[in-house]
Amino acid sequence: MAPGMKRLVLLGGGHAHVKVLADLADHPLSDWDVHLVTPYRRQVYSGMLPGWIAGHYPIEACAIALDVLAARAHVTLHQTAAISLDAADRRLACADGSRLGFDLLSIDTGPVAATDHLPGSTTHALPIRPIETFVAAWPGLVDDLLGRCRRVDLAILGAGAAGVELAFAIQHRATIDGWSDLRITLVGSDAAPLRGSPARARARVAGLLTRRGVAWRGGCRAVGIDAGRINFEHGEALAFDACLVVTGAAAPGWPQAAGLATDERGFIRVGPTLQSISHPYILAAGDVAAYADARPKSGVYAVKAGPPLAANLRAVCEGRLPRAWTPQQRALYLISTGHRHAVATWGPWTLAGDWVWRWKDHIDRGFMRRFSPPA
Repeated sequence: MAPGMKRLVLLGGGHAHVKVLADLADHPLSDWDVHLVTPYRRQVYSGMLPGWIAGHYPIEACAIALDVLAARAHVTLHQTAAISLDAADRRLACADGSRLGFDLLSIDTGPVAATDHLPGSTTHALPIRPIETFVAAWPGLVDDLLGRCRRVDLAILGAGAAGVELAFAIQHRATIDGWSDLRITLVGSDAAPLRGSPARARARVAGLLTRRGVAWRGGCRAVGIDAGRINFEHGEALAFDACLVVTGAAAPGWPQAAGLATDERGFIRVGPTLQSISHPYILAAGDVAAYADARPKSGVYAVKAGPPLAANLRAVCEGRLPRAWTPQQRALYLISTGHRHAVATWGPWTLAGDWVWRWKDHIDRGFMRRFSPPA
């Protein structure tokens, strides 16, 4: 680093940091040395992951090349994970043994899998997070299941939007590829799937699961996973040949260990400017952040946080006051259901149809084009 220069470290390659990288490529910062720390050279866009499983997209169409974006922005890429943060000394320790000092830190690492309350979930099942780990493991899991020459039971534990989309995507793939011996069971702790969605959407999805042949087991709170079995707080255990865990987002432990102000779940508390309320030279966005106006953990809000994060990082670097940002009250959720069909919810409203899937496909492809390298 040249004398007199300051250092900005972008920790994590999440949806918001993708926008920051694109902004830096268009308008480089003067007198700032910028680094990106992430264990992966690409970001698999979660909104298109079910489409990859269903067979609608190749994985390359669902991934943003972080290394290419970083190179365009003249940002130094460190392909490693952070293991600890010394907030007072402004230093980051990484898994590769390196230590990286900073003047300004931006965190967009996303959440970790919420599996602490589920003993055996990483030993006897496959969590959806980290997504790269799931993407690498999925083809081998399919080969293993199809090689058994008998009925195969696949359990999906977690019936939020991600679990529902996963169930529909796998069922669609099973249909088009002839996996006739696969039986899918979606498991949730509520009476109906899609907690937090309008009642009409929940009923529509429940009915569609039945018509597609996906079994539903609701009102079941899992307490642990053994080899071939999910154990519940009440009721009979569920036997499986393979289990996918999609139980929501949890906070990593290192922000709290570093002394950053966090909420009761361990997510980094930020003010309206996305600055940590305890360490203003640290900003956070995406699912790892607990916003001043609480919002659900969703890729929708992570994407929306990108522009204000990019603007406020630039403002701090240039000695200007960052601006407050209030996330929108309502978000549009587009839930794919496998067969190039989707359900849309907006507040209390629910719509569904093939045209909703085409709408979602248009939005997703447009998002990817914004961050693809020029031809």
